[in-house]
Amino acid sequence: MSGGLMALSHGLFQHPCEATRPDLTSSRPAASKPENGEKTVESGQTEPKPTDSVQSTKRVLDPLQRVSEVLFGLIMVLTFTGSLSVVEAGREDIRVMLIGALGCNLVWGIIDAVLYLMGCLAEKSRGLLAFRAVRKSADPHAAQQLIAAALPAVVASIMEPSELETIRQRLMSLPEPPEYAGLGKRDLLGALGVFLLVFLSTFPVVIPFIIMRSAGLALLISNAIAIVMLFITGYAYGRMVGHHPMKGGIAMVLLGLVLVALAKVLGG
Repeated sequence: MSGGLMALSHGLFQHPCEATRPDLTSSRPAASKPENGEKTVESGQTEPKPTDSVQSTKRVLDPLQRVSEVLFGLIMVLTFTGSLSVVEAGREDIRVMLIGALGCNLVWGIIDAVLYLMGCLAEKSRGLLAFRAVRKSADPHAAQQLIAAALPAVVASIMEPSELETIRQRLMSLPEPPEYAGLGKRDLLGALGVFLLVFLSTFPVVIPFIIMRSAGLALLISNAIAIVMLFITGYAYGRMVGHHPMKGGIAMVLLGLVLVALAKVLGG
């Protein structure tokens, strides 16, 4: 129970999308030499710092984020390929379409990556504010309520006041947190992943137009690839949320087609 409470206390000022676990190597019985000015405690372990990174058991981007970014990239490129007239389109029209599709997803990949970093910073800042509020609260009961509010609803609903008080006391024993939250390596890798998913999802759909001279056949194969990709993302989404994967795949195909049609009608 004590290990779980410690992990929950770390979660108050770590990015909530990162699943954390205590560093089991710190439980060695032999005393370790303090590094970087860390304080030592009687057990021979070094006192944790709020700025310490905690090992993560999750990937940089969770599956739902990956599916969402691929879906976004597919919808964007389909608005370009769907606007191509197979009867009147020449090589110049295809070239313009390719440049537009690649350029659009390149720009939106960058924008989405920046928005991802802003979201990471906002989440970390909220966690840091909650951590400070708990430490500054003179009323233990109010501090416990702040801790419960920072926890997932299901977890908070089963926490006893004594358990919340244990977390509060451990948070109070931690060193002073940094003044501002910052972005780390995992955040930057996540932003890069967002960019690559949006941009690279363009290529399977546009490759037929690059290697084929017949615009009609290229469009047919391109649409088939897009439908397969939409089905795969929906299938994966269905498995992740506990729904029927086949129904999720079919629903994602229909949703993608509706969103593409809507974007074209509205001038997207």
